[in-house]
Amino acid sequence: MSITRNIRSAAQSLKYSKWRSLMTMTGVILGVLSVITIVSIGEGVKRQVVGQINLLGSDLISVRPGNLVTRDKNGNIVKVNQISSFAFGSGSMSDSDLETIKSSSGVKTVVPIGLVNSGVKLDDVQYNQSLVIATNDKFPAMLKQTINHGVFFDDTDSNKHVVVIGKRVAENLFAENVPIGRTLTIRGVEFVVIGVFEEFNYSPLAYGTDLNQAIAMPYAAGQELTGHNQLAQVLVRPESVDQTTAVIAAINKKMTLAHGGQNDFTVLKQDENLSVVSNILKVFTAFISGVAAMSLLIGGIGIMNIMLVSVTERTREIGIRKAIGATNRQISEQFFVEATILSSTGGAIGIGLAFVINAVLRIVTHLNPVISLEVVLISAGVSIALGIVFGVIPAVRAARKDPIEALRYE
Repeated sequence: MSITRNIRSAAQSLKYSKWRSLMTMTGVILGVLSVITIVSIGEGVKRQVVGQINLLGSDLISVRPGNLVTRDKNGNIVKVNQISSFAFGSGSMSDSDLETIKSSSGVKTVVPIGLVNSGVKLDDVQYNQSLVIATNDKFPAMLKQTINHGVFFDDTDSNKHVVVIGKRVAENLFAENVPIGRTLTIRGVEFVVIGVFEEFNYSPLAYGTDLNQAIAMPYAAGQELTGHNQLAQVLVRPESVDQTTAVIAAINKKMTLAHGGQNDFTVLKQDENLSVVSNILKVFTAFISGVAAMSLLIGGIGIMNIMLVSVTERTREIGIRKAIGATNRQISEQFFVEATILSSTGGAIGIGLAFVINAVLRIVTHLNPVISLEVVLISAGVSIALGIVFGVIPAVRAARKDPIEALRYE
């Protein structure tokens, strides 16, 4: 019964100063909201990656410049180089590397991904959001991507100035969905749009790369523009799925020999790409969650400060309660419950807002956040713990008030 009375009394007290209570809960609300939202986005992206990997098949092999991972003696990834793995085009390979990969045993299909420094213009309008890539005619089939409008270039177009663009380029640069036949300028050379990609749900090239902003041109045209293509990645498929491991070993052997024994490149199969992306997401999620945790800590300190102010403001009330028989334990319980309710309410509001924001993200973006019950329960537990931890000092201070001095307080 004492707990029930304390809860009722605490609710009335917080309602009486509702605006101050709401401001006090802000830190807890933002902290819980941030943690749940960030973790749910990370989990959603991870599931999208898994889905895309399953769609593309386990036999897709990617060769990238730089030493992106550290392996143990059994070839298993033990460490991921965060910067190199996240940044698409953080290094480059040469055309000779492309020929080395093509000549490796068991290789069936090879798709180069060369980067072309943008310089994209439509009339006099500069467009800086695009990713201009030089590739070959097998690009759509390798990624199992369809062309929504028009066609993709083939072998006969290898020296032509034609491009296939992503959906966002069509919308943002041309302000239309089907700009087939229109021209844009890349590094001062005019290119004709012959196709528009179906929307990409995920980029298998590198995490954070949006292929909906891509402009793809024939590989030879890219060489013509830049003198040589900056190969940021090479996609490979073996002759059969069973040969995937053997082909990776063959590529590693020939590339190491071609590079004078230096392992300044990385060959990844699909499940390893998932491991790399998962590692990146964990680091970013942990970092941002750490910032959110600071908000929770600040929110807890705010609750403690407000409760200390409340103790001072209600000194006379404490004196009266003690004068009519209230014990130190009853006084401390009252303020302890108030602090717990304050933090718990903030946590509940934060959880509710997280569900709302996740729903909005699903509607207005291409993200599919996934809120797990575990994260919700942990967030609720942390918000309750904040009230318990930071409510101790105000509760003890209230209980130690001398009733005579309290009654004299004005």
